Parts: sequence; C-alpha cells; structure tokens
Amino acid sequence: MLAHAAEAGHPLAVNPLDASSLLAAFGALGIAVIMFAETGLLIGFFLPGDSLLFTAGLLCVPGATEGPQLQLYQVIPAALAGALVGAQVGFMIGRRGGRALLTRYDRPGLLRGVERAEELLARYGYGKAIVLARFIPVVRTVLNPLCGVLEVPVRTFTLWQVVGGTVWTVGVVLAGYALGSSVPSIDRYLLPIIGLVVVVSMIPILLEVFRTRRSRRRGGDS
Repeated sequence: MLAHAAEAGHPLAVNPLDASSLLAAFGALGIAVIMFAETGLLIGFFLPGDSLLFTAGLLCVPGATEGPQLQLYQVIPAALAGALVGAQVGFMIGRRGGRALLTRYDRPGLLRGVERAEELLARYGYGKAIVLARFIPVVRTVLNPLCGVLEVPVRTFTLWQVVGGTVWTVGVVLAGYALGSSVPSIDRYLLPIIGLVVVVSMIPILLEVFRTRRSRRRGGDS
C-alpha cells in the first residue's frame, strides 16, 4: 500500500491534518494508526479524529467520491482497534508516568485540554465523563492518561472507554456512510462537509470555554 502511494506521488506530500490526504496514502491501516495516536499518545492531540472517521465512512460508499475506495468491513474494525487499544495504552501510560506526564508538554491547547478533562470527571463522574470525552477533541487525548494518573479502577475505565470508543468510532463512520449513500455526487461538497464536521466537533470546547468564563465572571462579581 505504501509503495502504491509512493508511485502515486503523494507520500511526501501527506498532510497529517488532512483526513483525505491520510486516507489516500494509508487507507484503513492509517485509520488504526491515527486513532491509536490520537487516543493513546499525548503527541497526537492535533490529529483529525472526527473528520478522519467521517471521511472514511464517505469513502466506503461505492462511486460516491473520486477518492480511494474503502470498505466498511475494514474501516470499522481498524477504527475500533486503534481507538480502543490507544485509550487503554494512554491509561497505562498515565498510571506509570503520573501527573508530571501531563504537565511536561508546554502546549497551551494541551494544558487546557487537561483542565477540561478534570472538570469533566469532577462534574459527571468516571463513566459518563469517559464516554463524553470521546466526542471532544483534545479532551479525548488527555482524559485517558489522566484517568490513569487519578487511579481510576482499571475495570471501570476499560468498560466505559470501550462503550464510548465503540459509539464514537462506529457512529461517526456510519454517519459519513449514510450521508454518502443519500446525497448524489457527494464529492462536490466533500471539503465543506469535512469543514462542518470539524466545526461541530469544536462546539463542546467552545461551550466549555464560554461556561468557564461565565462562571469566573460570576465568581469575580461575588
């Protein structure tokens, strides 16, 4: 597959932030790797998880786009494997590395993600927070090691990360597939749709920032 990508002339031009570029170069294998990096390694917080899954679903519809043709029976297992194994690895890294692991990266976005993850755990408890985090960029990257740092019971974390990971990966892939199946010539609108997915995925972060600022203002007024 990599050799084919090289012959096609785009391995060196692969954009790690562009879902279509990643899928064209690496296919289903790339989905597993990206899901693992985004959910298991703190360095993967910038990767396009939501748009990658959605685009992969679109590319599974025969003839829907001019891009590479993928298969659902390959995409879904690959996405699940990467997302579930990645989360579990991130959790174990957190248990061994401790809180210093989360603060050693001088990245404002990552540090804000840690704060939001802690707020999520405090507000909703382990189970609900672990599931909800899957749908929030950056937070889904840092929450797994954070749960390890906070010594969340292994069984509790494993149960809910499997539930959340399954709902997130399968749901977003099937959403892309359903849209590609129902809208003719979907490739004409591919870039705007991916942009919309990115915007929608950012809504939880924006809402959280708004709530935090509002609560701080209320605290200052009092």
